[in-house]
Amino acid sequence: MGILDLFRRKKADDEAARRAELLRRGRITDGSIFDIVTDEAGATTHIFYNYQINGVEYESSQLLDPEQQQRTTDYAPGASVVVRFNPRQPGNSVVV
Repeated sequence: MGILDLFRRKKADDEAARRAELLRRGRITDGSIFDIVTDEAGATTHIFYNYQINGVEYESSQLLDPEQQQRTTDYAPGASVVVRFNPRQPGNSVVV
C-alpha cells in the first residue's frame, strides 16, 4: 500500500450515491419515455428517456429500481416523467 492510498476516498456504491444526490439536490424538469426494455416476464426493467434544458435536448437511460418496476404503466413509451438533473452537468440525470 502506497502513501497515496491513505488519502484516496473509498467509493462505496457510486451509482447509489449519484442517484441519492440527484434526488436530494437535483433540479426538476419534464421528460418523456421513448423506449423501454422488458424481461422475459414482460416487466419493464430499463427505460430510455429524453428531456430539454436551455434549448439542448438530452437523452439518457436508467435501470428501474424494484419500486419503479411495480409502476410499469408510469414508464410506457410516450409517458411524461419527472427528471432530476445536475445543473452543472445536465446530462447527469435520473427519472423519479
